[in-house]
Amino acid sequence: MEFRLLGTVSIATGTGDLPLGPAKRRSLLAALLLRPNYPVSVEQLTAALWDHEPPPRARGVIQGHVSRLRTLLMSADAGMYGVELATQGTAYVLRMPDTLLDAHRFEELVTLARGRRAPADAAAMYQEALSLWQGPALADAYPSAPLQAAAHALEELRLASVEQLACAYARLGDHTRAAAVLRAEAIAHPLRESLSAALMRALQSAGRRSEALDWFHRTRRLLADELGVDPGRDLADAYAAALRGEDDVAAGAAAAPFPALAPAAPAPAQLPAVPATAASHTAVADLLPRAPRGFHGRAPELVALSRAAAGEAPVCLVTGPAGVGKTALVVQWAHRNSAGFPGGRLYADLRGFGDTGEPALAEVLREFLLALGVAPLRIPESANAAAALFRSLVADRRLLVVLDNARDSEQVRPLLPGGPRCVTVVTSRNRLGGLIATDAARPVPVDILGPEDGTALLAGVLGKERVLAEPVAARRMAELCGGLPLALRVAAARLADRPGWALSAMNTELSDTTRRLSLLDVEDTGVRAALRLSVRQLPEHVSRHFAHLGRHPGVHFDRYAAAALAGTDPVTAEAALDRLATAHLVTETAPGRWTLHDLVRLYARGLDAGPDAVTRVLDHYIATALAAVAVAEPGDEECFPLPADFRVPAAVREFTDRTDAMTWYVTERDDLTLAAAAARTAGLHSRTWRIVLALWPLMVWRVLDGWTPLLESALEAARAEADPAAESRVLALLGWVLTEEGRTVEALHCLEAAPALAARAGDLGGEATALVNLSLAQAALGGPAEAAQGCEQAVVLAREAGDRHTERLALHHLARHRLEAREWQSALDTAAEALAFEDLSGTAPAARVLLLVAMGEALLGLGDEAEGIRRLGVAAREAEACGFDEGAVQALGALLRVSADEGFRVRYEAALARQRDVSAA
Repeated sequence: MEFRLLGTVSIATGTGDLPLGPAKRRSLLAALLLRPNYPVSVEQLTAALWDHEPPPRARGVIQGHVSRLRTLLMSADAGMYGVELATQGTAYVLRMPDTLLDAHRFEELVTLARGRRAPADAAAMYQEALSLWQGPALADAYPSAPLQAAAHALEELRLASVEQLACAYARLGDHTRAAAVLRAEAIAHPLRESLSAALMRALQSAGRRSEALDWFHRTRRLLADELGVDPGRDLADAYAAALRGEDDVAAGAAAAPFPALAPAAPAPAQLPAVPATAASHTAVADLLPRAPRGFHGRAPELVALSRAAAGEAPVCLVTGPAGVGKTALVVQWAHRNSAGFPGGRLYADLRGFGDTGEPALAEVLREFLLALGVAPLRIPESANAAAALFRSLVADRRLLVVLDNARDSEQVRPLLPGGPRCVTVVTSRNRLGGLIATDAARPVPVDILGPEDGTALLAGVLGKERVLAEPVAARRMAELCGGLPLALRVAAARLADRPGWALSAMNTELSDTTRRLSLLDVEDTGVRAALRLSVRQLPEHVSRHFAHLGRHPGVHFDRYAAAALAGTDPVTAEAALDRLATAHLVTETAPGRWTLHDLVRLYARGLDAGPDAVTRVLDHYIATALAAVAVAEPGDEECFPLPADFRVPAAVREFTDRTDAMTWYVTERDDLTLAAAAARTAGLHSRTWRIVLALWPLMVWRVLDGWTPLLESALEAARAEADPAAESRVLALLGWVLTEEGRTVEALHCLEAAPALAARAGDLGGEATALVNLSLAQAALGGPAEAAQGCEQAVVLAREAGDRHTERLALHHLARHRLEAREWQSALDTAAEALAFEDLSGTAPAARVLLLVAMGEALLGLGDEAEGIRRLGVAAREAEACGFDEGAVQALGALLRVSADEGFRVRYEAALARQRDVSAA
C-alpha cells in the first residue's frame, strides 16, 4: 500500500488505485497526509476544503468523507499495513508508517543524498527521489490556500533536488547530462534565476558557450518584460564567467554546490572521514563481509540506521523476521560509511539461529583482538580478561562493531565496546528487549519489501531485460514471495539457472501452496530452513501454539482463537503470541490482533497440530458469535442449538454493549466468512450454517453488503445435514435479504418453502419468523391482505411457542400491513397490543419508536390529527434521544405530510443526513 501526494492524490494497492471519489475527498486525504500521525482539526480541514465561507453543513460533509475513507481503507485491509483513520476529540489523525507516503520517502532520500560525499552515490539517490514524482504535487486537490502552500513547498524541494542532481553530474564531469536535466526545468520555470544560472554554467562547462550566452539574454528579457527587474547576482556572475570563457563548474560549483533547502526531516548523522595521513600509514582492522550483491532500496532503513548510530556509544538493534535481509542491510550500511570508522570495522556472526552452534565468547574476542593488532601470545585465555583488554583498546577509537544473528541480549553484552565514539550494530530475529532496557539499544525494525523494491531485487539478480519483458509477472512473483528478500533471491536463483523459463511459468508453480516452500529452497538456503531455525529456538509450548496457528482458517486471530486452536486458555495463548511476536513469527496488526506472513503460515501448516484444531476454532467462532448476538440483540431467542459434538472453548470473549458486539462483527467479518468456507471444505456442515446464521445481526445492519453467496453456502450445508429447522432458518434469512435487495420473486421462492420446513421440524418460532419474512415479500409484490394473514398466523404460532419477542415482531409487521390496507382502526389496535410488550426484557427502544409511528399514522388515518401528531412527536423525540435515525426519519416524515412546521423539516433533514452517513460507513 502506498499513499501518494507527488502527483495525483491517490492510494495505490497491489490491485490498483483505490477509488477515492470526488475532489473534496481527495483534498481531505491530502490534508491528513500532509500531517501523518498528527491530529488535524475540523477547522484545518474546513480551510483546506473551502476557500471562503464554508457551507452550513461543512462539518457533516467532512464527517461523511472521513466515513467513506475509513470504509475504503478497511476494504483494502489497511490495518495490515499499520494504517488507521482515527477520531481524536474534534480532530482526525491518519496513523500510518511514514514509509508508506511517497512525500516522506522523497524527503528521506533527499536527506540521505545530501550526506553522500561520493557524487555518484548522491546522483543515484537524487534520481531515485525524483523518480517518485508522477506530476505536480497534489495535482487534483482543491486549490485552497493551505493545500497550494503545501504543494508549493514540495515543488520547491523538488526543484532544489534537481539543482543538486545537476551539481552531482557536474562533479562527475558529465556536464552534458547536467545541462539536459536543468534545461527541462528552466523551460518550465523560466523566471527561476538559480535554474538559469546553473544551466549556463553546465552549458559553459560542456563547451557550449554560445548557448549559455543565448540563455542569459533570453532570461534577462523575460525578467524585464514579466517582472521589470534586472538579473540577480548569481545569474550575472554566470554571464560574466561565460563572457570570460571560464569553466567555473568543475572548481567553483563543486566547492560550493547549488543552494539547497533545509531538509524537511532531520539529516542522518554524518560520520567523520579518515584523515589522509592516518589512512596512508595505519592498517585499519576490517572484518566486514563483502558488500551484498544486488542490494536495492531500503533507503528509509538506511536513514534510520544512520540516525540510530548518532550520539555517544550508540547500540543499534536491527530486528526482523528470518530472511528479511537484516545482515545485507547492515553490511551495506557499514560499507557505505566505512570511512567514518578509522578505528576499524569489526564483524562477528554469533550464529544464534544456525545449525553449526554458537561461537564461544573467547573465540569472538580473539578474532577482534587479532584484528586490532594484538599479538597472539598477548591475548588473555579467560573471556573476562579478553573482554577487558578489548574495551581498553577501543576506548578512544572511532570503531564499528557488527554483531550479527544474536540469539539474546546475554550473548551481546560482553562484546559491547563501550567507548564513547564506538558504534555497535546488532542484528537479531528476536526483539532483544533486555538490550533496550539495559543498554539503551535503539531499535531499527526491518520489514518485507514492497512490490516495487521486490521487483527491483529480482532485476538485480536476473537482469533488467528479463524483468522488463514480464513486468506484471515480476510483480506477481514479488507478491507470491511475500516481499521476503530471501524468498525472492531463491526464486531468482532458480530462474537464473533456466534462462528460457518465463517468470509467469514460475508463478504458476509458486501459486500451488502445497509446493511453494519447496520451490523456495535451494541447496542449503531457503525459507523453510530459515524458519525451522527460528522455531527451534522456541520453548515447546510456544512452538506448539505456532504449529496450531497454521490451521487457522482466516487471516487474523486473537488470543481466544489461538487458545481454541491449541486447546489451551487465552492467558497461556497470549503469552505464547507475545513470544512469537518477539521472534517475528507473528505480527501484531492491532492491539490484541495478530497475523502470520503468508510463507510463515505455509510453514506452520506443515507442522503437526493434531486433527481437532480446525473444529475447535470453528466452535470458538460459533460460541463468540452467539455471545455477540446475546448482547447486540438481547432477549431474542437462540437462533440455533449447539452441535451434539460441540467443543466448549476454555473461555469466550465478553462484550460490554451492543457497540462492542457490532464492532467485533465488523472486525471479524472476513475471518468468519473464511471460517465458514473452511468448515464447508472440511465437510463440517453443522458448523458451516451455524457460523453464517450467527452473522444475522450484521446482516440486518448492513443488509445490502452482498450476503447472498454466503447464505447460499449455508443453505447447501443445512440441506447436506438434512436438518429442516436449519434449512428453514437459512431460507427465511436469505429470503429477507433478497427482498431488501429488490429481488422479490427469488425471495418468494425461498420464503414459501421455509414455513413448511419449520413446521416439519416442530420449530414454532422458526415457522413464525419465516411467515413474517414471507409477508414482507408478499407486501412488496402488492399483496397486503395476504401478508397480513401470514402475520396473523405468525402471532398465533409465536404465542403458542411462548416466544414473546417474535410475537411482538409479528404484531408490528401486522400493524404495518394493515396501515398499507388503510385499515386504520385494526392497525391502531394491533400496534397498541404490541406496545404493551414493553415489560419484555431486552426490548430495544427502536421497537417502541416504530410502534409509536404506526399508532400515529393510524390515528391520522382515523382523522384524529391532534393525537396522531402527538404520538408521532413522541416517537421522533425518543428516536433522536436513542440515536435511532431511521425511526426519526419515519416519524418526522409522517409529521411533514400533515404539518408545515419548519422545525420538523430541519430535524428531518438532519436525521436523514446522519442516516446516510451511517449507511456510507
